[in-house]
Amino acid sequence: MNEQEKNTAPVSPNQPDEQAQDPAAVKTQAADATAESKEQACADGKEAKKQEKSAIKLAARLEKELDETKKQLEKTSKERDDAKDTLMRTAAEYDNYRKRTTREKEASFSDGVSSAVTQLLPVIDTLELAICAPTSDENYKKGVEMTLEKCRQAFEKLGIEEIEAEGKPFDPNLHNAMMQDAAGEGVESGTITRVLQKGYTLSGKVIRHAAVAVAQ
Repeated sequence: MNEQEKNTAPVSPNQPDEQAQDPAAVKTQAADATAESKEQACADGKEAKKQEKSAIKLAARLEKELDETKKQLEKTSKERDDAKDTLMRTAAEYDNYRKRTTREKEASFSDGVSSAVTQLLPVIDTLELAICAPTSDENYKKGVEMTLEKCRQAFEKLGIEEIEAEGKPFDPNLHNAMMQDAAGEGVESGTITRVLQKGYTLSGKVIRHAAVAVAQ
């Protein structure tokens, strides 16, 4: 057998493949694969830990931002409530001021009218006495009646009313008892029998009490 035949001679099926069946090589390959797996697992573990740390840091940052947002929201809500409370108190104070000034103006006007009317009442009293006095001068009497009527109309426009007295029960808030009369038949004690001087009120406030005589 020449050299070429030796090289091309078929291998017997029962002849073992020394390189494929070498236990040392197999062991080395297995060790290399195990080491590579360990290195990959270690690298994966490090990456996982790195991602976990990043996630923890992100969660902590978001939680901090959320806390700051909550605090800012609470601060804003408090400022809003304070502003609302201030606005409501200011509105209430203004309303009270407006009502107080209105009352003061009304009281000032009422006091001014009351003072002026008090000065005019003696004139009214004189006109009423004049109209009751006997006279033959009809023009004079008519003139007095017209003047008195004008005064009454002016009083009515100002809210001045005559106090009812004769035949009414005596009321110390409205009447001044100047004298007593004997009670007539059917007249109860304390009933006003005569009006000696008329009384007046301005918007319900007495500006002069009625001077009256009262049944005993």
